[in-house]
Amino acid sequence: MSLGLIIFLIILGMLLFVVEFMLIPGVTIAGIGGAACLITAIVFSFASLGTGPGFLILGITVLIMVILTVLMLKAGTWKKFALKTSIDSKVDNVGASEGRVKAGDRGVTVTRLVPGGKVLVNGEYFEAKSIDILIDPRQEIEVVKIDDNKLIVKPINK
Repeated sequence: MSLGLIIFLIILGMLLFVVEFMLIPGVTIAGIGGAACLITAIVFSFASLGTGPGFLILGITVLIMVILTVLMLKAGTWKKFALKTSIDSKVDNVGASEGRVKAGDRGVTVTRLVPGGKVLVNGEYFEAKSIDILIDPRQEIEVVKIDDNKLIVKPINK
């Protein structure tokens, strides 16, 4: 096997490892293909060129892979791939502190509560959760308690 083909396989294997590390996380075809290219190139270098050049190619390949790994793990490399926007919104806390909703208020379900869904209470839409049963749409409900950003409701039996 020629030295050119061995060098091509090593470069291809390293490129596939970079693709695996930077673009396609997890163990995918790129990582497996990269490992296969590198192992094939090193085995063929020992078989075709002999022990001395084989160890030289092995050492250079390992050194370049270590350098590539260090470069990929540096923080500056990841800044190019990271999102630069921030999310400054927050979850509506159901308005319990403003008095918009309180335990005992009555409303109607907008969607089926299975066990979660939407309800209309005091003219506003809220996320709600049923205590223990499924509640169909357009059924009257009563707020039992307020849990963070959800209303805990029960159906009103007529």
